[in-house]
Amino acid sequence: MSTENGGPGESDPSESFTQGTEDDEPRISFYGGRGMSAFPIAFFILWAVAQTALWRISDTGGLVVGILLGLIFGMFFVRGSWKTYANTIFEGMTQPVAVTAIVAWIWAGMFAELLQDGGFVDGLVWLADVGGIGATLFPAATFVLAALFTTGIGTGYGSAIAFVTLFFPAGLLLGANPILLFGAILSGSIFGDNLAPVSDTTIVSAVTQDADIGGVVASRFKYVIIAAIIAFGGYLVAGQFMGGLEIGGDAQELLVAQSEPIGLIHLVSMGVVIGAAVAGRHIVEAISWGIVVAAVSGLTLGLLSLGDIVMFNAPEDAPLAEPLEFLPILTIVEDPDAVNVDGSLINGAAGFFELAILVLLIIAAAQIMIRGGAFQAILDWSIENLATNVRNAELTMVGSAALINAVITINTAAEVAIGPYISKIGERFNLNGYRRANILDAQTAALGYIFPWSGGVLAGFTAMQDLPGEYDWLTADMLATPIEVVPFVFQGWLLVAVFVVAAITGFGREYVIDRESEEVARL
Repeated sequence: MSTENGGPGESDPSESFTQGTEDDEPRISFYGGRGMSAFPIAFFILWAVAQTALWRISDTGGLVVGILLGLIFGMFFVRGSWKTYANTIFEGMTQPVAVTAIVAWIWAGMFAELLQDGGFVDGLVWLADVGGIGATLFPAATFVLAALFTTGIGTGYGSAIAFVTLFFPAGLLLGANPILLFGAILSGSIFGDNLAPVSDTTIVSAVTQDADIGGVVASRFKYVIIAAIIAFGGYLVAGQFMGGLEIGGDAQELLVAQSEPIGLIHLVSMGVVIGAAVAGRHIVEAISWGIVVAAVSGLTLGLLSLGDIVMFNAPEDAPLAEPLEFLPILTIVEDPDAVNVDGSLINGAAGFFELAILVLLIIAAAQIMIRGGAFQAILDWSIENLATNVRNAELTMVGSAALINAVITINTAAEVAIGPYISKIGERFNLNGYRRANILDAQTAALGYIFPWSGGVLAGFTAMQDLPGEYDWLTADMLATPIEVVPFVFQGWLLVAVFVVAAITGFGREYVIDRESEEVARL
């Protein structure tokens, strides 16, 4: 994930998701020992697997119920007062790494919805049709574009939201396979989240390993590009064999009807976001500028009206409703159920409220696991029993980072939690900060977009669930579910594989005596 750029006066995210050191006693005691503190997370993972994999129900509300029940049942295993357990839930839910992710989702959702309503999808379809980018090539092209976009803005979650909202429907119209297309979007998000200098995962991996950001980015390019080249080839080959869906009616007529080159004006808006982010602006500021440019260009060219951006639907008996009905942002409705506030901005933001609740609760459950000692026990065991030589140490680093990402849905939070232990293992074998940071970030960037309950997957899927309401030809059965996409997130799986091979063969391995970091990265 990348949710914010560092800047003066901002806190270090590596200090915002803490755990006790090995000398600290667990803050919460459980019947059955420290391992029982993992019960809420374990219960949720089993619930998520049953719901999404066994019953194929990709409903965020159901996942919220699962984590709530896990937290409630976990309370019955607590020794003594439940007060500390309850306070730890609040402690987890107030972690900045979770809150900033939610803010990024909301801003990205508004931006993507504004571009969608402004005809950007129509422009993409026209460009792909004119350029001869059909169903076979579209997933591979989407992977490349998502990778470039994410590298520029640094937020993989925001990129997943924008590309699902804009590129997914365009790809379906062109005949691309929805599962492959979703996998390509997530893979592009992984590429940029892992490589972007302004990404939170890049910054945190450097900070926790006492390495400079520039050196980390330069040293990890070789790993990222190997995975990306193979992933690109994978999407080209898979596009040949995985067909698209039959769209009702005449698909060609639909394609022509959706093809409007004027929508490509919003490429300027995306360029503004990328430019502002690369210039070091906070990601919220960068996306806000994109929203302003998209709104102004849409209004100027007649692609949007003020009512499309925000509309107040007032009841007939509302004071001053009738005298002010001439306003372009106000309409009077007869149906009481139609009374609401509508438009691109509210629709783009509201789609992520349920997901925000889910993520906060998962972070709370992870904090209980940390405060209860289960996390510490697992890592201590792995350090003492698995990290017996430098090769096994690196494999342990890869495995432990992967494990924590299966538990903590926000990859930056997972990285902050596991970072000190990666440093401890690496320093034991004199591995330098660049190598440690690259192993850490590769796993957190990759696996944060693979597991069905991961933040990146859920952010993209949440945006996808709103698409049937936007297009009359797009139905719910055309969507790709989180469990279906798992094997097709090629960049993620390949990035993990690259580091497994690198650990075994020693490819890219550097020791402290080989090269020292420059001035340590700071936010």
